[in-house]
Amino acid sequence: MELVVQPLGRSLAVKAGDNLLEVLQENGIPVSYSCRAGRCGTCRCKVIEGKVLESAGDAKITNPGEGNHVLACMSVLTENCVVEIPEPDEIVAHPARILRASVAAIEDLTHDIKRLVLKSPKPLSFSPGQYAILQFTPEHIRPYSMAGLPEDDTLEFHIRYVPNGRVTGYVFKELKVGDPVRVSGPMGTAYLRKKHEGPVLCIAGGTGLAPVLSIVRSATAMKMTNPIHLYFGVRSSADIYGQDWLKQLSEINPNLHVQVVIATNEPGAAHRVGLVTDSVSKDWKDLRDWRAYLCGAPPMVEAATLIAKSKGIAMEHIYADAFYASAN
Repeated sequence: MELVVQPLGRSLAVKAGDNLLEVLQENGIPVSYSCRAGRCGTCRCKVIEGKVLESAGDAKITNPGEGNHVLACMSVLTENCVVEIPEPDEIVAHPARILRASVAAIEDLTHDIKRLVLKSPKPLSFSPGQYAILQFTPEHIRPYSMAGLPEDDTLEFHIRYVPNGRVTGYVFKELKVGDPVRVSGPMGTAYLRKKHEGPVLCIAGGTGLAPVLSIVRSATAMKMTNPIHLYFGVRSSADIYGQDWLKQLSEINPNLHVQVVIATNEPGAAHRVGLVTDSVSKDWKDLRDWRAYLCGAPPMVEAATLIAKSKGIAMEHIYADAFYASAN
């Protein structure tokens, strides 16, 4: 059997039953990975021709043209095929780790958002924009995005309270400084592409600001010269946070441009009013050659994805992280 890897154009001899990620790594093909268990999404690639068998969840055959993105770590080769791996010059390899951290600080950011700071004896290697699984107790486990830099000596998360939410209720009402927290990660594909030199669009809804902050902080620390246009959408002025951080970053990084958009029309509002996606649509006609990072509630991320695509950003250059609320 033959596996053709695009865009490298390499042809590899393989056997039926071979794992796609293992084949790529054994042949020196650069590919992102982390957990190797189908959870992090980092090794996502595209089937162009042929079929592979996905073993994540219910096993299924993936054909070109019908949900043709697969996770390499969960994919078994069954016949000749052509696979496209994304951006071979932007590979990240952070082997998944489990850290035993403790709560260093819990701070109020708004009436329903807390800043959680964790300290661990060992660092967590991650790319800006990724997330980790936090386990506060065996019954209280949820994913949250890092807001800081990989080189920080602490891990920072922003957590919004979900009414009747079991995990957020625990964080807001019971978690204390000094409590242990199990950290697993990193995960996620909406990480900063450091080699891209063109303009960047960041759209953050609510606590979607956390991974966007990580991305902008890292781009600023690395002195990347990309124009960065950050749109921060919230429900009302009471939900705005992080303004001091954004102001400081804008003072350091003249290429950073921040727009805060509130959904409700308030008397004397100091910010733009309406949907954050509408503001982006009004401001830009052509976003070709841009990269987009979209983080927040699923409806916002879906709407932002459609707008980014309609303005000319290729789907493979739209990096989305949708935050799904849960009462569990």
